[in-house]
Amino acid sequence: MKIILVCSAGMSTSMLVKKMRSAAEMRGMDVEIEAVPESQLKNNVEGLDVVLIGPQVRYLEKKIREFVEPKGIKVDIIDSIAYGMIQGDKVLEQAISLNN
Repeated sequence: MKIILVCSAGMSTSMLVKKMRSAAEMRGMDVEIEAVPESQLKNNVEGLDVVLIGPQVRYLEKKIREFVEPKGIKVDIIDSIAYGMIQGDKVLEQAISLNN
């Protein structure tokens, strides 16, 4: 599964990506997780399954949905509490449930 987190600058999101990768590794999952600014999303859709949008850029949701949903890619806003507390396991679970 390939997951992209869309953010603005990427500091807290990159920490969340590390936690998500650790959670996936503990589950024995084969996942690719990256954080990119919205401007780079178009360069990263190949093989993409899920886009999770950082709460601080939730205003981009409509634009992102219009771009990726026709390609069969699932989209959601990252739970703000899980994001703020950098709970990689919970955000990974959010991505998994979207992809099922």
